Amino acid sequence: MIPSEQEWDRALAERHGEERQKRFKSACVAICGLGGLGSNIALALARAGVGKLILIDYDQVDITNINRQQYKASQIGMNKTEALGQNLREIAPYIEVELHAVRVTEENAAELLCEADIICEAFDRAEAKAMLTNLVLEKLPDRYLVAASGMAGIGSANEIKTRRITSRFYLTGDGLSDVLDEGTLYASRVMVCAAHQAHMVLRILAGMEAA
Repeated sequence: MIPSEQEWDRALAERHGEERQKRFKSACVAICGLGGLGSNIALALARAGVGKLILIDYDQVDITNINRQQYKASQIGMNKTEALGQNLREIAPYIEVELHAVRVTEENAAELLCEADIICEAFDRAEAKAMLTNLVLEKLPDRYLVAASGMAGIGSANEIKTRRITSRFYLTGDGLSDVLDEGTLYASRVMVCAAHQAHMVLRILAGMEAA
């Protein structure tokens, strides 16, 4: 049986503290890219009780995604936005999800992200990462950006760290590894990087902005 929203909120407040949980529930976080990073970030934030997630990805679930992304074999062929929204509602029934099955571009990014308190960059391609980072820093300077660089291969997970680049810009990863060089991505290492991003989001919402 699904608990009532009041029961749900009370259980989270008992874990996190009432004031901190209020901050989480009132927050809106945008996740740009719903692959290995983005789908894992979304699940962590949903479990923590973040109130609203804006999920953005133009792609569909493919069999090659299942080794590291938070989708089910039965969801192959679905839009990632719809599939992830479905999974999040099963985990956190009272979360609000806003779905955009589109490619983020310089033309639409500001409109898509304007409601978000914090923006998570979770793209695969370097050029897309650079585009979003530059756009947020230039056009949405009052938002927080939590981005990632370097989580490919089977190198030590201890190499993945979170660094504070500016007062509102954080970068997670090892800063070096690229899938083109390493040849593949492993769920375990990608999830470590995603966990760093999600945890930094929660620290920012809690008022703890040091990386």
